[in-house]
Amino acid sequence: MSTGSADTSPEASQAALAAPSAAPPSWPWRRAALFLAGAAQLITISALVGADPIAATWSSRLLAIAPALLAAAAAFAPAPINLLAAVAGVVVLVAGIAGQATHTGLFFVPALVTLAVGGVKLWREQS
Repeated sequence: MSTGSADTSPEASQAALAAPSAAPPSWPWRRAALFLAGAAQLITISALVGADPIAATWSSRLLAIAPALLAAAAAFAPAPINLLAAVAGVVVLVAGIAGQATHTGLFFVPALVTLAVGGVKLWREQS
């Protein structure tokens, strides 16, 4: 039997657990905002092209196009751009939710909350 080169001592496993994570604290929030915005965006697109479509107003078009793109930029863009994308995403979501509150706007509230929390955490990380 050959012994592996991996160190399996308790000290090594504790050191591995104590190692700092490479992901910043805002990353899970920004990633969740991306998933939630994408899901709500698909619902809005389905409502626009479905059997009983909603009116294609500025707010429905805004919610069908912009949220997932801005959340993706907030999640994956480099440092100065991702904070701007998070702020722009929050503004777009607030405007879209206000315009579509009676139709599909409320599906974007979880994405708004997670993007806002992720943006605040990101701002604290960068300052």
